[in-house]
Amino acid sequence: MQKRALGRSGLEVSAIGLGCMGLSYAYGPAPARADAIRLLRGAFERGVTFFDTAEAYGPFANEDLLGEALAPVRNQVVIATKFGFAGGVPADGLDSRPENIRAVTEAALKRLRTDHIDLLYQHRVDPNVPIEDVAGTVAALIGEGKVKHFGMSEAGVETIRRAHAVQPVATLQSEYSLWWREPEREILPALEELGIGFVPFSPLGRGFLTGAITADTELASDDFRNKIPRFAAEARAANQALVDRIGEIAAAKQATPAQIAIGWLLAQHPWIVPIPGTTKLHRLEENIGGAAIDLTADDLNEIGAALDAIPVAGDRYPANLQAAVNR
Repeated sequence: MQKRALGRSGLEVSAIGLGCMGLSYAYGPAPARADAIRLLRGAFERGVTFFDTAEAYGPFANEDLLGEALAPVRNQVVIATKFGFAGGVPADGLDSRPENIRAVTEAALKRLRTDHIDLLYQHRVDPNVPIEDVAGTVAALIGEGKVKHFGMSEAGVETIRRAHAVQPVATLQSEYSLWWREPEREILPALEELGIGFVPFSPLGRGFLTGAITADTELASDDFRNKIPRFAAEARAANQALVDRIGEIAAAKQATPAQIAIGWLLAQHPWIVPIPGTTKLHRLEENIGGAAIDLTADDLNEIGAALDAIPVAGDRYPANLQAAVNR
């Protein structure tokens, strides 16, 4: 697989990473540990070198899973993890106090079976802690060799600028996809100016853009998507028009809708690295195939026309979670 540089940070990773959250959190029953380890090692064997986790995924279980799976190839991969929730539990609120950042980092190093974290993100901006204190704490951890690079997630432009002035931000991770293009307005131009890479999460619209989910699909009772307005049955029915149109474009390219969605992201900027997640090996291989999709200017114009013509129904987060993004 080709590699990409995440901005001007010196951090180089595979063109497509693997979002690991679903292996232990949020999307219904987790796969058996042996199967998850097989998937993670299979990703590496197929060229993926960028793996994304967080203390909140589980909590803690996902980091421990990656620690075991990637131990044999630790020096050949880039592992990103995150701090920022009280006790690692999003429902318990935010906590980016310097002492918590340090505690989370030390615990993550043990779970990941490593002596350094390649990329440490603030999971969400904490309005109770000055971002300068957060960036300064991570800068100290970088100075101690425990962390290599600093990242932020779902942060607004001014907050990114303030953090970047204290400790260069290597990467921003936020949602970006064919059905969520808000970063194009202010975020992407600022990142290009500052030399910061961009890692889109949910590049497949939490699975909807693959075409595998319809208005009739029944999600597991503990699936996070049940709480998302965009996944209400009536919203899924309305949004099917976008998936159908992308499916037509994919068929003409002898590709799948998922591959078009990933290829479209890769075509936006050379410093963008999407991290689709999956629990299935055949979906992993399909997603990796998105890196080989060559979208011409005409293809991109056709996709853009479809996006402009078909409005997306439903908010991307419930109201109680929306307040924590783009601070």
